[in-house]
Amino acid sequence: MSERRFDPEKMEMLDNPERRKALPPDQLLQLSAIGRDDVVLDLGAGTGYFTLPAANMTDNKVYALDIEPKMLSVLKSKLEELHIENVEPVEGKIENIPLPDSSVDRVIASFVLHEVEPLSKGLEEIQRVLKKNGTCFCLEWEKKPMEQGPPLHHRIHSTDMRKAMETAGFEIVKSLFPTDFHYILVVRK
Repeated sequence: MSERRFDPEKMEMLDNPERRKALPPDQLLQLSAIGRDDVVLDLGAGTGYFTLPAANMTDNKVYALDIEPKMLSVLKSKLEELHIENVEPVEGKIENIPLPDSSVDRVIASFVLHEVEPLSKGLEEIQRVLKKNGTCFCLEWEKKPMEQGPPLHHRIHSTDMRKAMETAGFEIVKSLFPTDFHYILVVRK
């Protein structure tokens, strides 16, 4: 496991009441404007924090990509329990997304792009799988000291992420700070 990757042994941290209060997934995903016909890709889907609400926003397919089989196993159990049938768990890396070119309308990249090495390769892959005018919702840790989240040296400052997105050919549609410690960029291909 890369030292940048989230430790699956700490997966209970991904879905706790404090996180849901600060970063409510249903509300935040409204920024993605997921439509009923949209195909969605959730990068670093984990146990389904954003995958599950996204599945309720579209009648089409939601791909839940994660490199960690333990996370996908938990997600599969939740999907069965909730009788959600439009989610397809996919094991893979963001640096080499196992989907065809121009196959998704919306990408969700929540707390995962700071793990991608190099970031430019991950953004290139997001560009590749997005359809024309498709969007990517990026939620990340601001690069400032705090008790939670990844080490400071793994984080990507919001201005650096903006530059990386623009360099990769994305247009910045929205930029906001839902908390003092997080930022959101919504970008369009």
